[in-house]
Amino acid sequence: MDLAAALITFLAVRFSARPPDHSHLYGHGKIESLSALFETLLLLVTCGWIANEAIHRLIAHQIQVEVTVWSFLVMLTSILVDISRSRILSRAAEKYRSQALEADALHFRTDIWSSVVVITGLICVKAAEWFPGFRFLSEADALAALGVCVVVVWISLRLGRRTVDALIDAAPAGLEESITAMVQAIPGVCDCHQLRLRYSGPVLFIDLHVVVDGQQTLAQAHALADVIEEAIHEMVPHSDVTVHPEPA
Repeated sequence: MDLAAALITFLAVRFSARPPDHSHLYGHGKIESLSALFETLLLLVTCGWIANEAIHRLIAHQIQVEVTVWSFLVMLTSILVDISRSRILSRAAEKYRSQALEADALHFRTDIWSSVVVITGLICVKAAEWFPGFRFLSEADALAALGVCVVVVWISLRLGRRTVDALIDAAPAGLEESITAMVQAIPGVCDCHQLRLRYSGPVLFIDLHVVVDGQQTLAQAHALADVIEEAIHEMVPHSDVTVHPEPA
């Protein structure tokens, strides 16, 4: 599953970087959001399968877990590998504002927490072997699996919400008011309205109409539009801004 998730992320980042064409005028950035949504669903399906198996073992099907030194060595190695790749992916996701890389980093961070919980479960199982009075700890492995599911579902739903927001063009909270106030404070702007925001991958597309002094020449109105675009770029890096001036 990690291999499938990494392959999907690789393809999503590769294709989303393609420039706009005649059939995708806003670019291909939404592919990253689709990739992140797929990884979220992948994690949730996995949690459902694990939870079902854990409950089945607790209720009906007892399995004797054999805990050896190799159990801990494998899990510790897995944690070290996941820490390394999740940190690298997180830095890349922040640098390039990539939702696909963020989802992959989250995938491996959940693996870290999962591995910690698994090690705790294995320790409890081993303790049940050493201390017969704590025989109930033999069920800790299945309980640990349920704990993993709770953590992963909670984190996945948070990522899934942001991914769906990007796919349905939900505007970032509070950004519309901030941009409107900032633009209307620029000298020469009488009003700012019909502001629209939508993400496509890491790029935020911003369209707005401004009312300017009707006595301005076309060149002056164009220069003012450039000033507005520069101010918005400073507030929102990695944005694509279109300003439509209207005469008062």
